[in-house]
Amino acid sequence: MSIRRLPEHLVNRIAAGEVVERPASALKEIVENALDAGARRIAVRLANGGLDRIEVTDDGCGMDSAEMALALERHATSKLPDDAIENVATLGFRGEALPSIASVARLSIDSRRRGADGWNRTVDNGQLVAEGPAALPPGTRITVEQLFAKVPARRKFLRSPKAEYAACLDCIRRLAMAHPAVAFSVEHDGRRVLGVQEGEAREDRVAALTDRQLADNHVIVSLEREGVRLSGVASLPTYNRGVGDHQYLFVNGRPVKDRLLIGALRGAYADMLARDRHPVVALFLDVPAQEVDVNVHPAKTEVRFRDPALIRGMIVSGLRRALDAEGFRAVQHADPAGLSAWRPEPVSPTPIGAMPIFEAAGQPVSYNPSFQTVADRRAAFQAPLPQARAEPAAAPAPEGATFPLGVARGQVARTYIVAEAEDGLVIVDQHAAHERLTLERMRRAMEGQGVAAQALLLPEVVELDEPACDRLEARANELREFGLELERFGPSAMLVRAAPAMLGQSDVHGLVTDLADDLAAYDSALSLKERLDLVAATMACHGSVRAGRVLSVAEMNGLLREMEVTPRSGQCNHGRPTWVKLGHGDIDKLFGRK
Repeated sequence: MSIRRLPEHLVNRIAAGEVVERPASALKEIVENALDAGARRIAVRLANGGLDRIEVTDDGCGMDSAEMALALERHATSKLPDDAIENVATLGFRGEALPSIASVARLSIDSRRRGADGWNRTVDNGQLVAEGPAALPPGTRITVEQLFAKVPARRKFLRSPKAEYAACLDCIRRLAMAHPAVAFSVEHDGRRVLGVQEGEAREDRVAALTDRQLADNHVIVSLEREGVRLSGVASLPTYNRGVGDHQYLFVNGRPVKDRLLIGALRGAYADMLARDRHPVVALFLDVPAQEVDVNVHPAKTEVRFRDPALIRGMIVSGLRRALDAEGFRAVQHADPAGLSAWRPEPVSPTPIGAMPIFEAAGQPVSYNPSFQTVADRRAAFQAPLPQARAEPAAAPAPEGATFPLGVARGQVARTYIVAEAEDGLVIVDQHAAHERLTLERMRRAMEGQGVAAQALLLPEVVELDEPACDRLEARANELREFGLELERFGPSAMLVRAAPAMLGQSDVHGLVTDLADDLAAYDSALSLKERLDLVAATMACHGSVRAGRVLSVAEMNGLLREMEVTPRSGQCNHGRPTWVKLGHGDIDKLFGRK
């Protein structure tokens, strides 16, 4: 077959296949053009998820008729003043978006420069069908109708209108986060679904576009190193989601989905979240143009860094520093669903003639209609009364105002410490809290002389399958630094000679089994530092105070004081909160005082 030059309309359709995958792709290119034109207000209108109509109106610089004609030609752009493509500072620059969209839809452009007349140009699937004066305020209005209507092979691969609408909304949400100085509004089928005002603070804009609760449960990330600046908003580990679709990453103002950045984000939260939970973050990287290649992907959703190790290290360090600075902070407000579970039980009125019966102890007992006979009542009354544990005070109890987490007043269900603070009631999960404290102690020990080992009186044999033994044997030196001394004991068993001293009487068999499982799932995907953190987190879980253990008041207060000075003590190694607070206002509501 001989070589031939493709016709122009086919070239445009091939380019459209690269740039215009779905309505959200077309919307992204048009809104980016509006931002590059200096728009301060952008209004988007969608019909049927963008399949039938996309309309974008902005108040940017506008175009005259000659510029409009040139904008609809391939490889024509105003965004590259010279041939230095590596120095591009705008969102779009390929010069293919508008002609590509016009080749697979009906595209109408209305635009006016300030102080000039407006002009319209309409192209239907590659053919110019209308041109002439137009009336509109300064700026540009672009309308895309019936995308892929004449390309049925592409149209049938689009998803449902609801799915396409969701993709369009996500696209606008990301661009609005990256440009808090610009006002955005979105209407879908005549209904307003999004609106943010210009000039908002970045953290307010992110909270408005994700979840209003993030405003009270976030940290500010800020770090600068070697000409690269990292900024943004990250949720506390205890404020998380079950899916990772609330992670927004930007490079030089461009929304990107980069595997390097996602991996760094996972590493930063590695020991603070369960593996099936994800933080809510919006991180913004400002990188010198010569240090990043933004032309890797036709839609510019992927980038390539000259020094990826620097970028990854900055994200991990920036997030860690911001989270460490919050100390023991966790999600600040009690869960409304949890509060709603607190409700007064209905009290049955005492029937006439069923007065309380007094036993020898002189203790009145209320009538219970479930007791049918006097014998039933007497049997119930003679049962042991509910017991609570109290200790004689050797010294006056300290005041709760002295400490952020208050002072211990008791223990509930041998699991939760109840403390009184100046501004409310603090409830601490003793196992989750001690798990975090143990992990941080192990980390400090690793930074010093290593974790002390305690030899077992009798070495313990742990039977595993052969691949699991191979993985543990390969990491024996790393595990020894944590005080866990293992050696191979036949094809399918490991001999444990020593365990970390700080773990006390831990379940050695369960510890080794869990370590083998974790290495099987994550070993090859993690760096050495991440593997060490994984090992430390697993060991800390096995060495922490278990639910069900009775603690003395001194032990409870010791735990609270250590939490107050330990980084990240507001959440356990799996991202669950270690403490919650019922403010005085919350308690008043439970009793109908407010």
